[in-house]
Amino acid sequence: MPKYISRIISKFRRVILFLIDAVIVCGAYLFTWMLISGRVSWKDYFSLMVASCFLFVSCYSTVYYATGMYDSLWRYAEIVEFFRCAASSAIAVIAFVMITLMIFDERRIPISVYALSAAFASSLTLYTRLTYRMYRNTKINSLGKKRSRVLLVGAGDAASTLLHELNKNPRQEMNVICAVDDDKNKQGRSIIGVEILGTSEDIPNLVNQCQIDTILIAIPTLDTESRKRIIDICASTTCKIKTLPDIVKLITDGEDLASRITDIKVEDLLGREPVILADEATKFIKDKVVLVTGGGGSIGSELCRQIANIGPKQLIIVDIYENSAYAIQQELIRKYNGQLNMEVRIASVRDTKKMDALFHELKPNVVFHAAAHKHVPLMEDAPEEAVKNNVFGTYNCALCAEKYGVEKFVLISTDKAVNPTNVMGATKRICEMIVQNIAQSSDGTTTFVAVRFGNVLGSNGSVLPLFKEQLAEGGPITVTHPDIVRYFMTIPEAVSLVLEAGAMGEKSGEIFVLDMGAPVKILTLAENIIKMSGFIPYRDIDIVFTGLRPGEKMYEELLQDEEGVRKTANSKIFIGSPLKMDADRFFTDLLELKAIAYENDRERLMMKMRELVPTFKHEIL
Repeated sequence: MPKYISRIISKFRRVILFLIDAVIVCGAYLFTWMLISGRVSWKDYFSLMVASCFLFVSCYSTVYYATGMYDSLWRYAEIVEFFRCAASSAIAVIAFVMITLMIFDERRIPISVYALSAAFASSLTLYTRLTYRMYRNTKINSLGKKRSRVLLVGAGDAASTLLHELNKNPRQEMNVICAVDDDKNKQGRSIIGVEILGTSEDIPNLVNQCQIDTILIAIPTLDTESRKRIIDICASTTCKIKTLPDIVKLITDGEDLASRITDIKVEDLLGREPVILADEATKFIKDKVVLVTGGGGSIGSELCRQIANIGPKQLIIVDIYENSAYAIQQELIRKYNGQLNMEVRIASVRDTKKMDALFHELKPNVVFHAAAHKHVPLMEDAPEEAVKNNVFGTYNCALCAEKYGVEKFVLISTDKAVNPTNVMGATKRICEMIVQNIAQSSDGTTTFVAVRFGNVLGSNGSVLPLFKEQLAEGGPITVTHPDIVRYFMTIPEAVSLVLEAGAMGEKSGEIFVLDMGAPVKILTLAENIIKMSGFIPYRDIDIVFTGLRPGEKMYEELLQDEEGVRKTANSKIFIGSPLKMDADRFFTDLLELKAIAYENDRERLMMKMRELVPTFKHEIL
């Protein structure tokens, strides 16, 4: 349709609708008289027919106008609009009958005319609007590209709202074929024209029967366990998996539901409950000067986000990499509108004098030490750099914390520090030993603790970003070994538990161990990522096994045998008992390790590290 015609129609829409209704009502009334023409004389009733027809049209037009029937956009009409149309028609008919009985008292209009004309006029005006709505939707759909065939999981309020939204906006590239719901009372019924064909257990069969290519989980209020169960079922198919947001949050944000449909995150497969910070975890941060080393990294930046949300007196971000420091700085400036008291310093934790100057100037109350080299294979090739940065960066910061009376020093450690088989893990174990030895020999002003956990999904250098990059390139996805397993948690969860553990630490030298849940096979993770992207593993995207990398374990451990474990008030946090060490001997060995590292003598360095960490098993130099 030419644009100028569309503009004319849009401008005179009410007038056009008025004229269409007038023609329909007039035609329905006259058609009724034609039906009874065999029983009445046209000569006797012609003038009555014309006069009453004008009155009939006037009643309909007046009532429709008064009830706003010409203000509605009928392409978006819902059941309430059609109910209002029926109610308006009934009022118009009643008004017509009452007026004609008063005006045409000598010549009565046949009762059949009243009944039939009312039925025809009301039905035709209603059907005209319904036909227009269906035509518009069908036309729009036919102009768009092929829509995905969708199976809805859930047939409750969220699904109903979504289906209404899709009916209003047919340009959405979704064609909802069927639904499932675990409520037995809903089986065999339908929701907004979509049949409910089974429960969540029937998803794989329905995917095949109905040729589904997208599964949409429309139950925002699912608990974590049920959500994981349903996602696991969906992941067993080759469909893309998407989810709806919480409707309450959606109303608050003021956006339409269909536009907020998002892909399922791999994190959802872990099925871990979100962590809610206890009051104690916020008290030791609120109104304090908090310094985060490595503040631009994956863990460091999330620490900065959660600390900023608590409300510190000042947040100090220290990082040697200016791009990542700048990124988190700008993010927090935007979020807090410049209301957050924040300092960003570009500095290396290796630099003893620089760290001393920063601590002297800024006087932090709490320090989170997250700065470290953590990439296992790269540190195998540069053990001296791992020692310089991880070991002596920690040593510098810990000594400054003790010197300037920091209340609490929290070291971010790793499960790779337990019986390490790689350089990175060994350096982290030495970092833990530094914290424990300084804690034993200090005056107790500063509480030193370490928090040890496994892999976090999505962190820089971790397996998830690598898989996503390989998938974007069309594969293959590389896995080192088909049986390799790892512990995983999300970055926000890990950081929340770090804050909790930091608040708990009262006895200096304690190592807190986070409950990482059940170990996850890396191969399973790779297969699920492929499936959730709508591909079939080994057919569309191949998985290639590359062999274990230098220093890589088949599985990780969270505790050494001699450490033992104690429970805390938080079921996800445990305490490993500090090991007794000869502090004088340790610090003497540490100084020797530093000298060897700066001589870049790798062979002697590895020997010294084995001496410092007896559980360090390393065969490849």
